[in-house]
Amino acid sequence: MTRAGAFIGHGRKRIAVIGTGISGLLAAERLATKHDVVVFEADSRIGGHTHTVDVNTSDGPLAVDTGFIVCNDRTYPEFLGLMSRLGVPLRESTMSFSMHCEASGVEYCGSSVDGLFAQRRNLLRPAFWSMLKGIRRFHGMADSFLESELTLGELLREARLDGAFSRWYLMPMMAAIWSAKPEALTRMPARFFIRFFSNHGMLQVKNRPQWRTVVGGSRSYLDPLASTFSDRIRLNAPVVEIRRQQDGVLVRAVGSESELFDGVVLATHSDQAARMIADASDAERSVLSAIPYQANDVVLHTDTKLLPKRPKTWSAWNYRLPASPNEHATVTYDMNTLQGLETEERYLISLNSSAMIDPQKVLRRFSYDHPVFDQRCLQAQAKVGEVSGSGRIWFCGAWCGFGFHEDGVKSALRVAADFGIGHGSTSSSSVVSPMRGVAL
Repeated sequence: MTRAGAFIGHGRKRIAVIGTGISGLLAAERLATKHDVVVFEADSRIGGHTHTVDVNTSDGPLAVDTGFIVCNDRTYPEFLGLMSRLGVPLRESTMSFSMHCEASGVEYCGSSVDGLFAQRRNLLRPAFWSMLKGIRRFHGMADSFLESELTLGELLREARLDGAFSRWYLMPMMAAIWSAKPEALTRMPARFFIRFFSNHGMLQVKNRPQWRTVVGGSRSYLDPLASTFSDRIRLNAPVVEIRRQQDGVLVRAVGSESELFDGVVLATHSDQAARMIADASDAERSVLSAIPYQANDVVLHTDTKLLPKRPKTWSAWNYRLPASPNEHATVTYDMNTLQGLETEERYLISLNSSAMIDPQKVLRRFSYDHPVFDQRCLQAQAKVGEVSGSGRIWFCGAWCGFGFHEDGVKSALRVAADFGIGHGSTSSSSVVSPMRGVAL
């Protein structure tokens, strides 16, 4: 990947960082070691998808994550190195998975044989055995599609895996991971999701990564990360225009006059970045507009009817496939399992299922946008390095990779490297492109 970004001269510079998700905060923290940074945040809080909320219980407030929740010891080396450097503790977690199909009544949990056959009728279902055989066959053949130009839907048809394996296993698993609709997932390039599955040990039964959550909720890392520049964070300051000048870049936030900076780091979603840059080049516009997003309705609640019917199959991730194709499939995360919450009440996060939840058991509502990865998106990702830093504007965010926290960290480190600043983490891993799988 060609890097267009270049250090903008010698001496201390004034840099605007826009956005306070993991990418913006880390980019600001690294840049603040040598430059004067000003951070703009449209919201009244920092963190972006790192959003922990307090729930009042009889035992006092309980910190529950609603956006970023988990990481693991294999595919989050830079993030874990950052947590170690900041002194933020983590705890072991689990990523068990269940599926409930309304139409067929099939229900299972994949964490054990007992969970697979908690519904004893599964022993007599030919389609269920077909799904299990499909999983084994897929694991054995997946690597052969790492260089394929096929979409996921085309791969499933070509490999004759578009039946029970796809409907009851692969699509539910992927929808839970990427918070996306099955029809959008079938357009994903096969090599992209296979590389993700392989990296996360999901193509094998043994030697899978250990998952972890941040002690006290993911927000625990925000203040330590922002401590050196917290007085330069402007909340409730949405940026409405960025315009290049001969001697720098003008940034205008709502209710403020334009300010001149030597450089700007856009740590927002790509579509938001495209709207801010008034004089975007054709190349920038092409990259930033190529990545679609899906808005997800997220509800924190205590209504256990969104979990499988059999408590034995309750898992960290719980997928519910509706009977009607016109209804949205839903994913419910069991936060007691994921965060180790020791409460009698179960605290759940459900996506796109508001109508199913008892209104009396709703605690909070949110909306989070997630990138949708199709062929055009991956082509745009490969060109980020060609436009980042061009004309004094840099880009970073989880959208530059697989869409997760580690990708956001890596993209911020690439921006810092353009300014000649090392990452300062305890990890020694290379920054890897999900598109090419090579060190940049």
